Amino acid sequence: MIKTIIPLLVMLFIGFIGNTQTTNSMKTFEKDTFKTAKGNLVITFIGHGTLMIEAGKTVIHVDPVSREADYSALPKGDLILITHEHGDHLDKKALALITTPQTKTVVSKSCSGQVDNAMVLLNGDVQSFGDISVKAVPAYNIVNKRDGNPYHPKGNGNGYVISYGGKNIYIGGDTENIPEMKELKNIDIAFLPMNLPYTMTPQMTADAARSFMPAILYPYHYGDTNPQLLVDLLKDTTIKVRVRKMK
Repeated sequence: MIKTIIPLLVMLFIGFIGNTQTTNSMKTFEKDTFKTAKGNLVITFIGHGTLMIEAGKTVIHVDPVSREADYSALPKGDLILITHEHGDHLDKKALALITTPQTKTVVSKSCSGQVDNAMVLLNGDVQSFGDISVKAVPAYNIVNKRDGNPYHPKGNGNGYVISYGGKNIYIGGDTENIPEMKELKNIDIAFLPMNLPYTMTPQMTADAARSFMPAILYPYHYGDTNPQLLVDLLKDTTIKVRVRKMK
């Protein structure tokens, strides 16, 4: 009996240690830091369509999703931006882990009523949060459809332009190279999606970028698309394409 129990206890102990290490090990994320007139702007590339932005002391979460990070280990959000209602962008479990009574949550029209105490911004609306300004801009499909209906209908979802310390960050959301992008001005940092059939091909993404010429472009939400294709398509421009782990 003892000979049977001892190996079993050893296995249980090893399993316990292994589980503890797995639980305590934190996924590391790439980060880029930018200087602004009001302090550093730090962008953490969490994955897919999910970002964390630290504007000075303000923590902004964009489309937080549990499968991309352990949100119990990340900072609480001062401001949360949700682009649209799809599960890879709106995750109530993740929201619950980073929301406090002081958190301001902004959602699109398609998320109306789905998030407690959220502020709905329609395309074109602008809202200030201290030193930070947020503008909701259109994000929708023109070409790619399922059963004749666009995956992302016009007016339902949002892209966002975040302004802080003289820097403008454009978060495309799930969109195609829509004509409204030509109205974007002075974009320092842009995030554009690049995965079919839901958003854009590299060619469409390049066309979108050329329409407003951001200083820096990050392809994100790019699935199995090779981001090097976008780099090659824009190599004759002044746009600096930076590839991060945003599959």
